[in-house]
Amino acid sequence: MEKPEVSVGIDLGTTFSAVAHIDSEGRPLTIINSEGELTTPSAVFFDHDAVIVGTEATIAGESDTDRLARNAKRDMGGARYRKKIRDCFLPPEVIQSLILNRLKSDAELKLGEFQKAVITVPAYFNEPRRKATQDAGELAGIDVIDIINEPTAAALAYGVQQGFLNAQGSAKKIERVLVYDLGGGTFDVTLMEIKNSHFNTIGTAGDVYLGGIDWDHRIFDFAMKEFETKHQISFEDDNSLKEKLMNQCIRAKASLSARSQTIIRIEHNGERYKIEITRAEFEDLTRDLLERTKLTTERLLRDAKTDWSAVTKLLLVGGSTRMPMVAKMLEKMSGLKVDRTLSPDECVAHGAAIYADILLKYGQDAGTGISIKNVNSHDLGVLGIDSKTQTQRRKIVIPRNHSLPTKASRKFRTAKDGQTQIIVRVIEGGTDTGQGATMIGKCIVQDLPPDIKKGTEIVVSFNYLSSGRIDVVAEIPDLNISADTAINRADGMTRADILSWKEKLASDADLLDFQESSENDNSATAPPPLAPPTVATATQLNNQKPPLAKAAIVPAIRLNNLETDSKKPPIPEIKVTKQKTNRKIDIPSDEEMFVFEEQSPTSAPGESALDFLNDTSNSSAEGSELDDFLSDLDVD
Repeated sequence: MEKPEVSVGIDLGTTFSAVAHIDSEGRPLTIINSEGELTTPSAVFFDHDAVIVGTEATIAGESDTDRLARNAKRDMGGARYRKKIRDCFLPPEVIQSLILNRLKSDAELKLGEFQKAVITVPAYFNEPRRKATQDAGELAGIDVIDIINEPTAAALAYGVQQGFLNAQGSAKKIERVLVYDLGGGTFDVTLMEIKNSHFNTIGTAGDVYLGGIDWDHRIFDFAMKEFETKHQISFEDDNSLKEKLMNQCIRAKASLSARSQTIIRIEHNGERYKIEITRAEFEDLTRDLLERTKLTTERLLRDAKTDWSAVTKLLLVGGSTRMPMVAKMLEKMSGLKVDRTLSPDECVAHGAAIYADILLKYGQDAGTGISIKNVNSHDLGVLGIDSKTQTQRRKIVIPRNHSLPTKASRKFRTAKDGQTQIIVRVIEGGTDTGQGATMIGKCIVQDLPPDIKKGTEIVVSFNYLSSGRIDVVAEIPDLNISADTAINRADGMTRADILSWKEKLASDADLLDFQESSENDNSATAPPPLAPPTVATATQLNNQKPPLAKAAIVPAIRLNNLETDSKKPPIPEIKVTKQKTNRKIDIPSDEEMFVFEEQSPTSAPGESALDFLNDTSNSSAEGSELDDFLSDLDVD
């Protein structure tokens, strides 16, 4: 008899990660790691003969910071991790895959071997970051059956386990839940409506560069100045001392959640020193960070055209919400009592396991069981140049916080007689000028007839699916010419990159044979190759005993032939003769431009998620008020 698939959910956090599964009685349970902890630090240490993940990695990193990688989640979607690991740049997906592999190996000690899992991401992650998370899962040998937003997972866990859902997964009454998720490295706030067994995301907002580590750094800066002033300790050029101080500051932050004051101690040159910090000082140092979360929460409610009176539950998620200042602020804002009946460290993994169970039992499109409907967290549009001012602008096609799936079309016109090609560049997020936008793909209509007239109509259509896939079609109806492309979370590692790294990660070599470069070596040659390590657990390193079977196993990794400068991965497109490797916005050529005209959309996106709270129709998906402006195109 074939063994049933286990339902596994993974909360891949910036600072800590957790794994949960659904037990035989249908309950989500957190899996304790091989060190006996519910969470595992998201840290990787590249030792001389082993790759170490977790608590021991943070300890080892105090004395050799150049081998330590932590908080790699903040670099997801980029080409490389922010710092070199012994003169080599690694893709963040590789570092995350090592963490995932440790989590998977620890879970298999309890569950046996498994391949499928749901992994969580911040609701405000854009598509490249989501694709990078999927790639990390594949590198770790995990079949990522879906990506779920962390606040959605938390709402599932709270709903199923805390009583406002019945045994069939239906709400006893309509609940409107605000999930405030302040994790180690990211912040999300999401408003959800739970009606019967339907979890509908109404809106989301967030900041992928705001989290508990920013509070840590404020304590660190305070402590460093105090030690320098009171004890004349210099931290300049002493990375090891800085790393030790940072770990002490992280512990101090946790202590201040329970105590009104705490002591930070360090050892330097054989002497021990200490300073004191109070909770009041800490809250004053970080007041502006907390205010950023307040403003984001207020913006979400404002965008939803609602207020706190429509919210029935206020859920706290993420370890950083343990700071008393968070609950105090939210209760003052909302007039509600925060609900923290489930561990903020575990509920996201629990919700992911529940979602995995739903998918494995019913599938993505099943008509039974719990259904989940999300929104796009970023505006989706096209980038262009204003024809009058020649300044860069964007045109929103599908505004943020629209229920997925959704469709929309826009009409544009050719810019000149005899135009030979048109390029539609698809962007996500950013400001009205395109600053901060991520180009996620482009669609090219090429080989136009030579007699095409200026002003010929072009229709651009978007179909945004719940899976994150975006189908783009650009067509010229009068000429019966079109081009289309599918953007399927395709910005990230190429297929060749993934296969290459999978081979490296599966290598059987035993030792990390690294020769440090000379400090005075200014040659442009590549760094010496790194042979892959064998794997050691923290228990083995501390006690010199054989490791537990499969405990904390990380795939062997060979770091040779790594490039020390990054290149952006190719962007999916149609009929492209030359591919750029960055996202620089250039002035388009006359042969590639097309005119954006302010007019009613051909079709607006589907039902706005905000309409769950407001009995109004979605009038238009127009962006900012613009006159004519031109598309931004590659100039080779």
